[in-house]
Amino acid sequence: MDHKRELTSVDLAALETELGEFTGAKLDKAYLYAEDDLVRLKMRDFDRGRVEFIIELGDVKGAYVADADHVPDAPGRPPDFAMMLRNRLSGADLVRVEQFEFDRILELEFSREDGSTTVVAELFGDGNLAVLDGHGDVIDSLETVRLKSRTVAPGSQYEFPSARFNPLTVDYDGFVARIRESDADLVRTLATQLNFGGLYGEELCTRAGIDYHEAVEDLTDDQLERLYEVVSEFAAVLRDGPLDPRVYYEDLDATDEDGEPERRRVDATPVALEEYDHRYSEPFETFNAALDDYFYNFQREEEVEGGETTKPDFESEISKYEHIIRQQQEAIEDFEADAQAEREKAELLYARYDLVDDVLSTVQNARTEDVPWDDIEAKFAEGADRGIPAAEAVVGVDGSEGTVTLDIDGTRVTVDADTGVEKNADELYKEAKRIEGKKEGALAAIEDTREDLEAVKKRRDQWEADDGEAGGGDQADEGDDEPTDWLSQASIPVRKNEQWYEQFRWFRTSDGYLVIGGRDADDNEQLVQKYLERGDKFFHAQAHGGPVTVLKATGPSESAKEVDFPQSSLEEAAQFAVSYSSVWKDGKFAGDVYMVDPDQVSKTPESGEYLEKGGFAVRGDRTYFEDTPVGVAVGIQCEDRTQVVGGPPAAIEGDVATSIVIEPGQYAQNDIAKRLYREFKSRFADESFVRKVASPDLIQEFLPPGGSRMVDE
Repeated sequence: MDHKRELTSVDLAALETELGEFTGAKLDKAYLYAEDDLVRLKMRDFDRGRVEFIIELGDVKGAYVADADHVPDAPGRPPDFAMMLRNRLSGADLVRVEQFEFDRILELEFSREDGSTTVVAELFGDGNLAVLDGHGDVIDSLETVRLKSRTVAPGSQYEFPSARFNPLTVDYDGFVARIRESDADLVRTLATQLNFGGLYGEELCTRAGIDYHEAVEDLTDDQLERLYEVVSEFAAVLRDGPLDPRVYYEDLDATDEDGEPERRRVDATPVALEEYDHRYSEPFETFNAALDDYFYNFQREEEVEGGETTKPDFESEISKYEHIIRQQQEAIEDFEADAQAEREKAELLYARYDLVDDVLSTVQNARTEDVPWDDIEAKFAEGADRGIPAAEAVVGVDGSEGTVTLDIDGTRVTVDADTGVEKNADELYKEAKRIEGKKEGALAAIEDTREDLEAVKKRRDQWEADDGEAGGGDQADEGDDEPTDWLSQASIPVRKNEQWYEQFRWFRTSDGYLVIGGRDADDNEQLVQKYLERGDKFFHAQAHGGPVTVLKATGPSESAKEVDFPQSSLEEAAQFAVSYSSVWKDGKFAGDVYMVDPDQVSKTPESGEYLEKGGFAVRGDRTYFEDTPVGVAVGIQCEDRTQVVGGPPAAIEGDVATSIVIEPGQYAQNDIAKRLYREFKSRFADESFVRKVASPDLIQEFLPPGGSRMVDE
């Protein structure tokens, strides 16, 4: 049996109350162990004394208060993230510990005289920690997340994942409805649709006395009532206690000196489980204490005779997730087809409005006169024999349901005989929308599964990399001077560290100078008023409609100074300015650009003139770069930071693992972004890496306005 490596939603529901008992503790210091993806919050409680709150976000994902003897020694010089935590939290009181909905997310809110700070631990996927201010804006995060569904990035409003269905608070009707929606057997329904996970899904089946593999459609009302009773009792224990925390072991094929079986820890649970009746267990006073014991010891117990480590069965776990993804993808395709079918039925009702209305009117008139349903069906059959089109369309009448089934142009549609065409069509549209809602839930679920799959692959690749380093000996150093062939790497680690200038368009020249440009009028205003300093150079295309472009001499925290920029940097900045202007949008391949010093740029118009938002006045002599060719390359960096970058080809191509040059062309921004994404995926062995750092949305941020094409197409 594999070790437990992550807390479940059930675990966090049980842990929430216990961790809440530590509210009032004051934070002394925060530590970040970057190599282990571990955050340690050292606090002081009036009654308990020293409190060590551990948050693990790597291969192991957990959150618990550890015994002082179980915490690692303080690391060396604290990284910037740890210093930020200390600045925000030192002396602050812990005022709230709460699980978000029924998700694997834990919120820790701290309060200080100067405001509140919330630490959000995401214990799923690759793991993440976000630090929020009192308004919910992200101050900083260990990982930057930019998905269609949510964003976690410094300066943005923190977005939680879509709320998961909470089986611990749902009423009976909602519980039954959720189960009845499933096409799977009971245990898989409890595990996935009700979010209990496999182990607790099996446990609930066992407690309710129902076979795991009972089909949902075969469940009786009595079985559902018993199951809901078991779930309610389980929820009450998790919420109010008393818990019965256990650490479970499995027997190894060995004995100790006393002849007793040797064992290793495999799980920690908040309650005793009937599913684990056959396992040796150790009870604990609190679930937190059980988790501390488990996570502190389980890695040590992976060591076997000879000092080697037992390799986890990664391939089996990967295969499991891939199978789940295939099933989820099939379900999504079914939902799409079902929703489309319902819409087509609704459209058929309108397309054959007169025929449908004739059938419905006939039934309604007959029912008003108390004509029996069987006679109505017979009347339609008689009319069909006489060749009446409306009667010929009727293929079934169900008096118990009050419905009529029609064959309209080869498609069967069942309608409610008591209402009109519009109402029936509306109900079909509603059903299509309901099915699409299930599709959205399935899409969220498949995204979670893909995150879990990538996490397993990352653990496997890290394991193999570590194993190779351990066995490589002196030979491992022989090729250190050789450049890494990133395109052929099976797994590329993602390293992100978002910078202040990434809110704008940007690139670094081939000489290393930063160039930033506006995306819109607001950006242009900000660049001129806030970031244009002495020593910088201001560029703008001669054509109307272009970004403010600033070649920076110094960073925002450095003293302004004059710099003798190389000609190559000046020409690259000019090419950047013309490429992102209306010149590209107009399909032209060259344009003029001028350059001035910061003191020549003003937001104050001449008397009688007016400056629009994003506009500016330029006074004095200008240096022109005539007929500057447009040119943009988009590339992917793999060293130091992993990210998509874009700008003049001469600046980009020498700083990336691979790049693609584009020019004005026929494809819209969204379309060319997808084409570039597919091309990048074909170049990298690690396609998941491209998906993480260079999605179409991220690529599009570096594309000029208007149409483009790849130069080599």
